[in-house]
Amino acid sequence: MLEDDVIKAAAEEEPLIQKNYEGETLCLEMPVKVEFNHVCFKKCRFVSCDFSGSMFYNVKFVNCDFSNCRFQSCYLKETEISGCKGDGGDFSQSTFRKTIVEEGCYHYANYESTLWDGCRLKGVDFSEAFFAEVKFKKVRFEKVNLSRVDFFKTQLEGIDLSDSNIEGIMISDTFRELRGLRIGPMQAMDLVRFLGVKII
Repeated sequence: MLEDDVIKAAAEEEPLIQKNYEGETLCLEMPVKVEFNHVCFKKCRFVSCDFSGSMFYNVKFVNCDFSNCRFQSCYLKETEISGCKGDGGDFSQSTFRKTIVEEGCYHYANYESTLWDGCRLKGVDFSEAFFAEVKFKKVRFEKVNLSRVDFFKTQLEGIDLSDSNIEGIMISDTFRELRGLRIGPMQAMDLVRFLGVKII
């Protein structure tokens, strides 16, 4: 059902509206560009899917697995992503507006050159993900694992990461990414290494 609906929507260039899918597996051999509107995916598995250029409005992903799938240059608005797995996924150059990402893991996922506007990230594991040249606007981080994340040329000014894990994050040689960043006292120990200081 899911596969037929997606292929049909892509072929006819019509939006997929008000659909609910649960426990389905989608494996596509070709890229598809689809507009999803008020669609709910629950416990669905996406295998080698390429949704580049697709749009997601009021969409819910609950306990889904889209590891290693491509969501490049996508547009997501008022979308909820909860308890999902997206390890190795490519979300580069996508736009996230008023989107909530809760729990789940996205190890090595690529978010390079993305825009996050009015989003909330809570309890998510982004360890070793790529957030280079990202723009954050009014984004809330709550207990997010950002260990060894690449923030190269991403301005973190005004962002509160005081309850998140920032151990081993990567930035440029100028440290400009850290200006205005809000952290806790213990986290400062993770950042003094950029100054060549050793704590004994």
